[in-house]
Amino acid sequence: MNRLKEFFSSWTGTIIIVLIFISFVAQSFVIPSGSMKRSLLIGDFLFGTKFSYGVPIPTLPVIGTKLLPDFNGNGHLIEGDGPKREDIVIFYVPTNKKQNFVKRCVAVGDDELIYYDKHLLIHFHEGDKYIKKSYPENKIVKAMGKLWVDNPYKDRYPGIQYEPEYQGNSYLLMQYNMDKIDMKPIYIEELDAPVGGLSSTTMNAFYKKISKDHYYMIGDNRDNSDDSRFWGEVPYSLIIGKPWFTYFSMEFRSYERVAKGVGGGRDYQLLKKVCKGVEPLSKECENRWNRYRFTIRWERMFRSIDSIEHKKPTR
Repeated sequence: MNRLKEFFSSWTGTIIIVLIFISFVAQSFVIPSGSMKRSLLIGDFLFGTKFSYGVPIPTLPVIGTKLLPDFNGNGHLIEGDGPKREDIVIFYVPTNKKQNFVKRCVAVGDDELIYYDKHLLIHFHEGDKYIKKSYPENKIVKAMGKLWVDNPYKDRYPGIQYEPEYQGNSYLLMQYNMDKIDMKPIYIEELDAPVGGLSSTTMNAFYKKISKDHYYMIGDNRDNSDDSRFWGEVPYSLIIGKPWFTYFSMEFRSYERVAKGVGGGRDYQLLKKVCKGVEPLSKECENRWNRYRFTIRWERMFRSIDSIEHKKPTR
């Protein structure tokens, strides 16, 4: 017993305890981009649980090397239920399985999506009766012979928004890159949407049916999010866990990032608040931002993600 106590009191024992904790219980993550703004903010430091959807195979932090074989062939030592619609989820990106992202799960296997400017329509696989029972008539759209719900989560989570920080939006970006993205261009006669398209393609929306045991992840900041619309659905094997609570939050971006987008992170919304009454691209605004920079967001400290995402954003 004394030897065991001495071992766990040593540096080696401490490292092993930490590795077990971050492999099976919880791990620290930081929000690096504005794709979940304004539910989660750049500079939010949070703990995420690693047992919410089963127990994923432990990996070395940063390096991403798996410490154990994939015995079950699904990326998890112990299989559990997958993400639910509306969950904010931590997962590995299908195009880079060592990089983790945090997005909202908007659809699960066999759900269908239609996306056009400022509108995300979902046909839940439970069918029309479920949709009529679960959503008010003013949220329901009929198209392609079935019922769809228009922006079903936007009223529940105030942080979900369509406010581009650049000249354009994600829908236009998808049109310009329609041969490289995950959703397919489609023309739907019933939609009140402008007809567009490049070359010989006539379209007014994008369509996707989610594969079984896969999940569609889209950022709450929908016009500024690199997500499943561009690189595809996420299989269960790449699911890590769920954000738990923020333990620290700080505004650390430089003026070059928030004003000009240098290195990503342009944020005119916040810049206008900090520089109220002053031209955003002025020296005075830059000075104000530099005084504001490194501000600690005390109101976000030790807040559960559930409480944050249901509260109206103030930033």
